[in-house]
Amino acid sequence: MKKSLVILLIGAIFAVAGITQFAFAQSFQLESPIEHETFGDLIDAIIKFAFNIALVLAPLFIVIGGFYFVAAAGDPSKIETGKKIIFYTLIGFLIILISRGLVVVLKDLIKVVE
Repeated sequence: MKKSLVILLIGAIFAVAGITQFAFAQSFQLESPIEHETFGDLIDAIIKFAFNIALVLAPLFIVIGGFYFVAAAGDPSKIETGKKIIFYTLIGFLIILISRGLVVVLKDLIKVVE
């Protein structure tokens, strides 16, 4: 009984959300979110967006990893989790930095005129 009631409630929520989204889409004109004319500009914009997100998330995840160290209370699994969070955050941020630099180097190598 409870299971069917939960499924019915979830279905009703999705139905209302779908109707609302359909009505919203009918009342507004949607334009293309891609404002860039060339493929190179699009890739550049995507990398800049990822870089800006990484600038916000990297310090946050380093603090979370540090919190695991503080809250570990000698538990080796929590200490290892904190180390992994910090390590993978730094690796991810390094990949984002390299990708941004790689685009600049490749543009310089093939002499892209802007």
